Amino acid sequence: MSVLRRRVTVAVHNGVHARPVAELVRLAEAHGAVVMLSTSGGDTVDLSSVLAVMDLGIASGDEVTLEVDDSPEAATLLDKLSAVLAPA
Repeated sequence: MSVLRRRVTVAVHNGVHARPVAELVRLAEAHGAVVMLSTSGGDTVDLSSVLAVMDLGIASGDEVTLEVDDSPEAATLLDKLSAVLAPA
């Protein structure tokens, strides 16, 4: 099965703290998808774990990569996750 990836530059003012992490996890769970988040430093975690994502210490300006198995809803899910990390 193929995988969709999206690089996002984090634009959340105080970095990826509890509120955005909770929203990322909620979105992934709502879609029933396994979503992996990787930092530019090579750390990778599953978005199902709030603590694992928090432990990454992602700051505003950091670049991350989101990865999800390709499905009909995958692109929409990546759009929603990206909007949490880099709100317009």
